[in-house]
Amino acid sequence: MAQDYNSTLNLPQTEFPMRGNLPKREPDTLKKWEDERLYYKMIEKNKGKPSYILHDGPPYANGEIHLGHALNKSLKDFIVKYKNMSGFCAPYVPGWDTHGLPIELKAMKAIGVENGAIPAVDLRKHCREYAMTQVANQMKGFKRLGSLGDYDYPYLTLRPEYEAKQVEVFGSMVKKGYMYKGLKPVYWCPDCNTALAEAEIEYSNDPCYSIYVKFNVTDDKGIFTGLGLDLSKIYFVIWTTTTWTIPGNLAICLGPEYNYTLVHVGDEYYVMAEELVKTTMEIAGITDYTTDHIFTGAELEGMKTKHPLYDRLSPIIVGDHVTLESGTGCVHTAPGYGVEDFEVCKKYDDIGIIVCVDSKGKQTAEAGEFEGMDTDQANKAIAAKLTELGAMLATQKIVHQYPHCWRCNSPIIYRATEQWFCSVNGFKDDAIKAIESVQWIPEWGEDRIKGMVRDRSDWCISRQRTWGVPIPVVYCKDCGKPICNDETISAISELFRKEGSDAWWIKDTSEFIPASVKCECGCGEFTKEYDIMDVWFDSGVSHTSVMEGKDFPSLTWPADLYLEGADQYRGWFQSSLLTSVVYKGQSPYKAVCTHGWVVDGEGKAMHKSLGNGIDPSEITEQYGADILRLWAASSDYHSDIRISKPILSQLSDAYKKIRNTARFILGNLGNGAGFDPDKDSVNDDQLTELDKWALMKLDNLIDKMKEGYDAFDFHIALHALHNFCVIDMSNFYLDIIKDRLYCEKEDSVLRRAAQTAMYRILSAITRLAAPIISFTAEEIWQFMPHSASDDKESVFLNQMPEKSGIEFTDDFIAKWWNFQNVRNAVNAVLEVKRNEKFIGKSLEAKIIIHHDDERMYNSLKDHAAELKDILIVSDVEVVNDHYEGVYEVVKAEGEKCERCWCFSKYVGTNHTHPTLCERCAVAVEA
Repeated sequence: MAQDYNSTLNLPQTEFPMRGNLPKREPDTLKKWEDERLYYKMIEKNKGKPSYILHDGPPYANGEIHLGHALNKSLKDFIVKYKNMSGFCAPYVPGWDTHGLPIELKAMKAIGVENGAIPAVDLRKHCREYAMTQVANQMKGFKRLGSLGDYDYPYLTLRPEYEAKQVEVFGSMVKKGYMYKGLKPVYWCPDCNTALAEAEIEYSNDPCYSIYVKFNVTDDKGIFTGLGLDLSKIYFVIWTTTTWTIPGNLAICLGPEYNYTLVHVGDEYYVMAEELVKTTMEIAGITDYTTDHIFTGAELEGMKTKHPLYDRLSPIIVGDHVTLESGTGCVHTAPGYGVEDFEVCKKYDDIGIIVCVDSKGKQTAEAGEFEGMDTDQANKAIAAKLTELGAMLATQKIVHQYPHCWRCNSPIIYRATEQWFCSVNGFKDDAIKAIESVQWIPEWGEDRIKGMVRDRSDWCISRQRTWGVPIPVVYCKDCGKPICNDETISAISELFRKEGSDAWWIKDTSEFIPASVKCECGCGEFTKEYDIMDVWFDSGVSHTSVMEGKDFPSLTWPADLYLEGADQYRGWFQSSLLTSVVYKGQSPYKAVCTHGWVVDGEGKAMHKSLGNGIDPSEITEQYGADILRLWAASSDYHSDIRISKPILSQLSDAYKKIRNTARFILGNLGNGAGFDPDKDSVNDDQLTELDKWALMKLDNLIDKMKEGYDAFDFHIALHALHNFCVIDMSNFYLDIIKDRLYCEKEDSVLRRAAQTAMYRILSAITRLAAPIISFTAEEIWQFMPHSASDDKESVFLNQMPEKSGIEFTDDFIAKWWNFQNVRNAVNAVLEVKRNEKFIGKSLEAKIIIHHDDERMYNSLKDHAAELKDILIVSDVEVVNDHYEGVYEVVKAEGEKCERCWCFSKYVGTNHTHPTLCERCAVAVEA
């Protein structure tokens, strides 16, 4: 066999391309892309083509990038690059979410102040500086991944133009009647001291005590007394896991159709759901009891009980939200602490609302002796008091799922406060219809977001913080009525567009609210709302602030695709949908694609505290960004994606196989190999059948990879590329043609045919691979020879390859399928003979093929010369006998040619070239 191709081509190792070392080579490529403004050239070159808009979900500008970011940005970059190389103009404008509490807290910590200790404008200045520093850091990380986009002018939610548009969207929603201010229980974080939206809640397992509390009946509507019972001995038993809310109890709610019974224990009677008696008695440790009489919840409605701690009544009411999954079926109802409690109590005129905790989560004066206690302290003290008063029937230590703040990870409370809400109920049907118009990838995403929207009633959009876009509402100085109309919205939007939202804290309302604006009471003086908008509202209007923004003329509305993590069904996907349905009457996106979480090699969530986290920069420094990109493309990312050092090592090995395939082809085309595509390529009819087979396999690869890219199934595209390089190229085609490349005359048709096929293959796989392994593809493109039709500057300024145009018959396909099977079988028997030391190299062998099938025999015999090359042996003989598909290995006849290493009887017969075979002697003579 021929020598190593580097030495055969006489190329110094230092000059040969594709030597790996990605961590050191990639930064040079990045600098070249930036210096030559590659992204902008790519978009300019594609102008006039159909647009494809992947709208970037803005990452939060807080902290270093993590592997979730790396996955997300890589997936987006695959799509943007592929679309730009597939007949589209696909601009990509990256964005950042730059408002909100985490940034405010970090800024306050950096300057060493507490909330309210410095003027709002000063705090906002520090917040802005912090956010912009984070944007710069994250941008650097995203670029290092190989992401191409408009990083010169990304969209930021703090830009004045963005804020101005946000005000307009809010005004539109007010005008259509979907925004209101009201008292209602909301998620409240005592640590962060602000209301939270549902999307800002995370559930964790918390240990706690559930309590069973007795409420003495004071008015039974004559039902129990009619049975001759003493009311002072009859109790409704409620159950709760939030002891601290007992001071807020104003009612007990029953299921109207459930059966309730009287449980007789000693001289007392306990009212509870018949179905839950046994469980409750077991928890209370009571074994001696009887039950008597059945009442529906509806029959008991209107009875009254006395609150065990305070001198007030808790009436019996009914509600459809009551279940029999746990507790007693008698639901502790505190309308100041729960949405369902709040809603059911609104149906009763004589039940008000009490909120006995302040913004810090501490009991207020209305809680009496528990005033000033935090939640934990109140839990213990209230339980002790109930026990002291004889009102505690039972307690049980349990672990339950409890909501926590996504920012500080502390348990939240439900607390009724005055907030601004968006009434989702008002346009829910339109939102569901919009969901049905979208392509959801995976398909289950549609049901998931539908369920979330159906279950949502109100969206709390106000936050009691400083760093954000203020709710653009003014209040009458005399009567306090909120005012938000076309005039005020137009004035505030224009103010923010010119001066940014800081102006809200700087200017008096008289400086921007038109004099023509008057309250219904006639007053023309106003105060301002200082609550800011939920950051989900900020990012949720990006579809219009960005895609319709004057600063981004390359973008169009609606987006073709949103691609984010699956947690965004309740976050950005939903807030974008809701604002768009109200503001634009339809969905802001045509398709939504989601990815899962990044987990470690064992499938566990990654946390620094667990020591299983990996920083993206650690991977790019050790392996290179292309390996990280390969990881992002290698799995079905719709589920959770595992990553570990062993996984990265495996991917690195797979990468080397793809790279080495390109490296071998490059060594036989460029850098002195003497191939000019425009001058040296041969016509299709001059290609050998083997060359055509290789192009047929390339055609299949083009179809498969395009299919994978179009469906966003990047693992399918990548696996097809890997298999093509390893199985079809390295293990078959390239292995076979080495002899032709090294031993035929340099400009012979046979050698040029091989180079032509290899050039077409390399050009195609480089472009096909470019969206995924961008740095490697760019390096190949820079080293390989090009035709005049190529844009040599960058692979990304070229289009995806088209198929060869060669027609392949069924007979051709079947024939080469058989040849591959024969080769596989022969390789197996050759391996046996090598192990037996019968032969060394395969060229020392002659293969005798025995076959009794006449058709197969004739086919193999007619192509014996081709089979010699395909099997990489010195000779092939086909024998028609009684054996079926038997392959015999014998020693090749003749002597070894020192040039091609084949054995031939001709060697020694040519006096001029006594050490060469006939083919090599002719080549050398030429």
